[in-house]
Amino acid sequence: MQQRFVGKAVLVTGGGSGIGRATAIAFAREGARVVVVDRHGDTARATVATIASEGGTASAFEADVSSFAACQAMVEHSVATYGGLHIAFNNAGIEGPFVPNFTDYSVEDWDRVIAVNQSGIFYAMKAEVPAMRRSGGTPIINTASAASFLAAPAMPAYIASKHGVAGLTKAAALDLIREGIRVNAICPGYVETGMMAALVGMDEAARDSFVSQAPINRVADPSEMAEVVLFMASDAASYLVGSLLRADGGLTVT
Repeated sequence: MQQRFVGKAVLVTGGGSGIGRATAIAFAREGARVVVVDRHGDTARATVATIASEGGTASAFEADVSSFAACQAMVEHSVATYGGLHIAFNNAGIEGPFVPNFTDYSVEDWDRVIAVNQSGIFYAMKAEVPAMRRSGGTPIINTASAASFLAAPAMPAYIASKHGVAGLTKAAALDLIREGIRVNAICPGYVETGMMAALVGMDEAARDSFVSQAPINRVADPSEMAEVVLFMASDAASYLVGSLLRADGGLTVT
């Protein structure tokens, strides 16, 4: 196994489950010291326990990224625990409810999804950059989505938020590359996560219908997304700036 991140302090939001959990574990396996952030402290601690069982180094931190103060606190925790912050994977997100009638989508649900998925990315980067400036040549990877390029019914806040993450990633990339901070986003398609389960429920016919939309004709494992994120964080991706890397099995090709 490669050891590309030895000595690096890595912060992963949404690290208690799904893509975030898989990525935190993958970073630790390659020598990183990982701050696992999740709004559910128990799931963050479970990820840390898995990392520790493999001989890795990690620390759990409970935070809701819809709060700028919480984002500042998670960065302060990384600096206090590991002496700095070298890599950030801003992955926390929620799907929100599925509401077939557009006008029935509540203002409260809209505000919550935008606060976590879009404002949370902005808050995280705003908090991370001062610490990352001191590290030099550091990458930020945000989680956008295939939904950054497509629309779907019944989930307007999620679609809008992921379009917003795409634009925010590109805007931040232009501002921050002058300081040696590379900002890019991974755009997953259908991945075997709790969010995917919420999307299709337990109905096998619905699941098959979703899966068939991607030319690869299967759902990705979270570990496959983790491999993409680690590439984006590595020196091999040193010329990658403002990219929206589609890891969606061909879902957005057509």
